[in-house]
Amino acid sequence: MEELTQTARTTLRRLPQRGAFDRESINQILDEGFICHVGFAVDGQPFVIPTGYARAGDRLFIHGSQASRMLRTLGQGIDVCLTVTLIDGLVLARSAFHHSMNYRSVVVFGRAALVDEREEKLAALRALSEHMIPGRWDDVREPSERELQLTTVLTLPLVEASAKVRTGPPLDDEEDYGLHVWAGVIPLRLIANAPTPDPRLLAGIEPPPYAFDYSRSTPKR
Repeated sequence: MEELTQTARTTLRRLPQRGAFDRESINQILDEGFICHVGFAVDGQPFVIPTGYARAGDRLFIHGSQASRMLRTLGQGIDVCLTVTLIDGLVLARSAFHHSMNYRSVVVFGRAALVDEREEKLAALRALSEHMIPGRWDDVREPSERELQLTTVLTLPLVEASAKVRTGPPLDDEEDYGLHVWAGVIPLRLIANAPTPDPRLLAGIEPPPYAFDYSRSTPKR
């Protein structure tokens, strides 16, 4: 199992026993998530922007309009911090102080690079589509040349990264375990409802199987 090298930025200071640096754990979390938060600073002003992403091998891709200030800024090669968090449950303790959440998270540090070669850009956009809805790319019209020109794609290497995970029941103070207060975990998960057709959908077109059977489990390439 490949381990990423810990750095001063990825070393966990609080509850280090919850940390993981193996690529498999990091990839599984990234592959299940939808949204990342991208943190960066410009002229001393910090920004944190939510956006979609995809992993392909040991790289992450993010994309958006050429007009995006975030993408234009990150494309200059500045330092970036990208985070992904999945919430698996609400942890109810016997004391207010020890309430918590079960979660899986990843933090990635690095510098993004512009993807401008046409075939690599198309491959990145396919990865982004397949990350959201596996199988969809083959059903739809691919981006036109004009659409490609209007889209910016950045790549961020998965070199400096760490995961942090909390699982299990609440951890109360020993003297509180005798309190007559319910304690435990309320599990949470992301589920899909039945697909809703576009009002302008042509007659006779049925939803594809991936729309009926959608799940955020993490089979991965």
